[in-house]
Amino acid sequence: MRGAVPRLSLALLAAESGARLCAIIHYFIRGQLGWFGLTIACLVPGYAAQLLSILWFRADGHTPGCWLLTLHLLQLGLWKRYWDVSRAVSETGGTAGEVLAQLGDVCVLRLLEALLQTLPHLLLQAYFVVAVDPAGFIPGVSAGLSLLSLAWALVSYSHFTCLLKPGHLSPPAAVLLCLLLWRTGMLGTRVLALVLFARLYSFWVFAVAGLHWLLMSFWLVAQQTDIVAQPCRWRLFNCLLGAVYIFCYINVRPGPSRTRVAVFYTVSTRDVLCSTWM
Repeated sequence: MRGAVPRLSLALLAAESGARLCAIIHYFIRGQLGWFGLTIACLVPGYAAQLLSILWFRADGHTPGCWLLTLHLLQLGLWKRYWDVSRAVSETGGTAGEVLAQLGDVCVLRLLEALLQTLPHLLLQAYFVVAVDPAGFIPGVSAGLSLLSLAWALVSYSHFTCLLKPGHLSPPAAVLLCLLLWRTGMLGTRVLALVLFARLYSFWVFAVAGLHWLLMSFWLVAQQTDIVAQPCRWRLFNCLLGAVYIFCYINVRPGPSRTRVAVFYTVSTRDVLCSTWM
């Protein structure tokens, strides 16, 4: 199952990128330059993951050459990492510690890229389909693949954290499928609620999202998460994770998380019901 995860991740990443390129071409051909520019702008945050990937290559002792730098400039750095992991798994059976480390690197990088790049693209295309052109097939397909790819990035990250636990084997396909359905449903409802709210109340959606972000950030500070040691970086981490919590829950603390999950979904469900009622 370990070999199937990076291969499926690479396939979804390629499908999402292809659909995004089709959406860009679609807007350009139809003369919708505003949407064309916004869709391209969603690509820019993804370079944070590409830059981090280069730094990690250097930290692992691999001097980035022109070919590797070109791949990352074209935002294909994670494609290479997935390819390397898939090839390593096929050669070693996925039992070597180095293969697990490579899998962990690409899972974390893909999750970062999905949150910084895929999520804004998903929101943009979903708003276009709901509020501008409900018959827009290409933006709709792009939004659907972005949602699936983002959900799978969360699932593959959970899969990797499960492998890190002593004595834990790779989860079966049925477990990963249930996780994928859960993440897709949760993200889909959150995105749909925000898009519908934005359609009805325009820029007031930023006030609602900002209030939720502040609430989640203060909640994270109250939990005293120690994943980051430096005070300034610790505050920045909590602020960034608070923004992520507008859409989905990511466990960053060891130990049982039932209470934290219950609090998060209670607040999130209330927000969805309020947005739908309004």
